[in-house]
Amino acid sequence: MWTREVLKNRAKGVLKDDYWKALIVSFLIMLTGGSHNSGSWGSGSAGGRGAAGGNAVSDFFNYNYKMIMLVGATVLLIVLIRIFIGYMVEVGGRRYFIDLTFGSADIGVLGYGFGEGRYANIFKTMLLRSIYIFLWTLLLIIPGIVKAYAYRMVPYILAENPDMSSEKAIQLSNEMTMGEKLEIFVLDLSFIGWFILGALFFGIGIFFVQPYYDATNAELYMKLREKAISKGLVAKNELVPGNMKI
Repeated sequence: MWTREVLKNRAKGVLKDDYWKALIVSFLIMLTGGSHNSGSWGSGSAGGRGAAGGNAVSDFFNYNYKMIMLVGATVLLIVLIRIFIGYMVEVGGRRYFIDLTFGSADIGVLGYGFGEGRYANIFKTMLLRSIYIFLWTLLLIIPGIVKAYAYRMVPYILAENPDMSSEKAIQLSNEMTMGEKLEIFVLDLSFIGWFILGALFFGIGIFFVQPYYDATNAELYMKLREKAISKGLVAKNELVPGNMKI
């Protein structure tokens, strides 16, 4: 059993000596899209009112077409960065915060997901997770939110077991969060005041709150991990710090 107060107090404790490194990790996770909880367009000459009107309409659609293309290219670039780089950064970042729950962490684990033999499975699992959440969201917004909570532990699971099959990692996360989603949602709500306060300082303050939020979620994972092991959902030697391969 866990409580919000216990998780938050533990998070504050582990951040006491490692806050600035944790801030860098959280910032990179956010930058690559992994947070839980982004001239002259041409002219034409006018020979009269009709021509001017025609050129105005033409310029309008030309401008909007170029804007759409620019926005589309930007969105595509963000998506590509997220799936090819962001997934790895998120898993490495989650591992950093898991290590922090044991008292110390090396910021070098951010590159953990890029290690030999890890990239392909992490990429596949995280991509499937995103697709599942997206498809559920297409069905209805609420089911999509529920599934986002159900699959929240996937990057943490991969941080400890990068070789675990996609199906097992996703199913394990679903089982770990079963009966816990409402409490996790309330836990998220408890950070709203902090994020609003951070947003008041031109939004910059949010970055300083994020390590606290990430550390708390790592503490949550550790509690759900204990429950999963005690219920026999996963073997103890599958989710232990010693099983992490650097």
